[in-house]
Formats: sequence, structure tokens, C-alpha cells
Amino acid sequence: MRAGDTLPPLRIPVTRTLVVAGAIASRDYQDVHHDPELARRRGSPDVFMNILTTNGLVGRYVTDCFGPRAVLRGVAIRLGAPNYPGDTMVLSGTVEEIDGDTATVKVVGDNGIGRHVTGTVTVTVPAEGVV
Repeated sequence: MRAGDTLPPLRIPVTRTLVVAGAIASRDYQDVHHDPELARRRGSPDVFMNILTTNGLVGRYVTDCFGPRAVLRGVAIRLGAPNYPGDTMVLSGTVEEIDGDTATVKVVGDNGIGRHVTGTVTVTVPAEGVV
């Protein structure tokens, strides 16, 4: 990879199971991530994805693109439009900088209502034989 290269997009269906399972897996028991009725009472049309699930999906996207030796060194994200069940989030990325075996990648994720996530990921890909 070189600076300026784009990563192939990744389409992630936002299912109710993904939203709830991601919240439970990250021990985020806030009701807006698993209870549709309580989410509506709080002003949301439905449950929505939590930041930790989004963070994990952004990390997975980058490591999938850089291969099995890729090691995340940093993930910094900012959320925007919520991810609701029934939508699709499309992640895309651009390599901003390469420094030796480390790359800085700008990642964005859009859904049907707007930009869900913007972030920067730092990833290292050690040379063969280096652990």
C-alpha cells in the first residue's frame, strides 16, 4: 500500500442481532441498544449501534484489508448518524501516510441517513519473519 491508495468498500448489513449482540459483547447494557420500546421513549425510532461495536467494525475493516499480520496500533473514531436495524453501513478508507511498516488510514462509514463514523486507524504490518 502507498499513501493515496483507497481500500475496497465493505458493506455491513445493520441487523437487530448485530446491534444487540455488539452491545452485549461490549457490556454496554444501555437500554437504547437492546430495547426498542425504551429507545422510542427516549426519542429514538429504534435501537441503535453503540460506539464500541462501530469501533470494532472499523478495526476489522482495516485489518481485513491489510491482511492477517496486521496489528492495530490505534483507532480514533467520531460518531455521526446512528446505525439503525434494517440499514447498511458502507465503510471506505484511504491510506493517508506510510512510515516504514506503519500506515495511517482515514476511514468513513455511511448509512442511509448520513455519515455514521469518521476515524483514523494506525496499523502496522510486520515484515515476514518479524514477530
